Amino acid sequence: MTQEKIRIFDTTLRDGEQSPGCSMHLDEKIKMARQLEQLGVDIIEAGFPIASEGDFNAVRAVSAECQNATIAALCRTVEGDIYRAAEALKGAKHSRIHTFVATSDIHLEYKLKKTRAEVLAMTRNAVRTAKGLADEVEFSAEDATRSDVDFLCEIFGVAVEEGATTINVPDTVGYTLPTEYSGLIRTVKERVVGDRDVTISVHCHNDLGLAVANSLAAVEAGARQVECTINGIGERAGNASLEEFVMACVVRADRMPFANNIDTTEIYRTSSLLTSIISFGVQPNKAIVGRNAFAHEAGIHQHGVLSNPLCYEIMTPESVGIMKNDIVLGKHSGRHALTARYEELGFTFGQDEIADIYTRFVALADKKKNIYEQDLIAIVNERPQAQLYAA
Repeated sequence: MTQEKIRIFDTTLRDGEQSPGCSMHLDEKIKMARQLEQLGVDIIEAGFPIASEGDFNAVRAVSAECQNATIAALCRTVEGDIYRAAEALKGAKHSRIHTFVATSDIHLEYKLKKTRAEVLAMTRNAVRTAKGLADEVEFSAEDATRSDVDFLCEIFGVAVEEGATTINVPDTVGYTLPTEYSGLIRTVKERVVGDRDVTISVHCHNDLGLAVANSLAAVEAGARQVECTINGIGERAGNASLEEFVMACVVRADRMPFANNIDTTEIYRTSSLLTSIISFGVQPNKAIVGRNAFAHEAGIHQHGVLSNPLCYEIMTPESVGIMKNDIVLGKHSGRHALTARYEELGFTFGQDEIADIYTRFVALADKKKNIYEQDLIAIVNERPQAQLYAA
């Protein structure tokens, strides 16, 4: 049976770059776009052309560079924004104008100072204008999860009538919960999409730490495009992490039987490239790409991993482009891990010898946070009576 496909929309270069410390120069954006295409993302949102000359140039450069991915440019439902986005996308082999307007009452009253009728008219005019200027049009209802559902469906209906083929339901402020969000997606699917060839997209922020969970729930409810970023960067607490969403679908294919075009072995390379460009890396315990994601220090875990990695790893490091798991030696490590590391260094010991060495190792590990190869060799050299054999 053919699996339904989820399109991966990467907004690292747009929403990701908007977060403090994540600004990129033009050549860095081009390099990142190349790697995103190598990774296999379907849509690359390259920037917000009306925002600055730099963003305009970035969208234009990425459009010229990428041959496989669709290139998206963000714009408000304002005529000048739309024409500027279209101009930046002229060189794209596959182009998408992504236009948005806020739909929640709090945004209408305090930010836009517009009525619902005015916002409906803006949406109609914007999508109609954009339709003739790019290969595809996506419409987003900003702050959808805090919007009146009837009005949300009405505005999506207008966007689809005017030619939008993707409608995005953003959790702009990271407010919603998975069951609540899946219910909203089902409502939009039933009341707006029906049997029409229109894709429901989701764009989740991580303010409550639920961006990936909400994205997964949305896919189960009928969304077929997920907007995300590498390493989960983005405004405030960030966006749904591409690597976490994709690997959740891979590992739990029994519950998430959907295909995508991502080459998972390129995940770590893509994450590493991004951290080399922006001003900070990922936290050590970050899922999938963090330094400790495949590291084991506890002795019981180390023994299990050395016996069979599946004891404590639900995916292989190689599946995301990391060469092997990392057995970290520390005060919680056991004899199996210590013996294995000595064997890697070319030493073998008898049981009595390793017992003595292990005692010395634990005493040192209680004093030092990190144990290096030099420390292991020093422990051996402190035991002149030890009989060492090359492995």
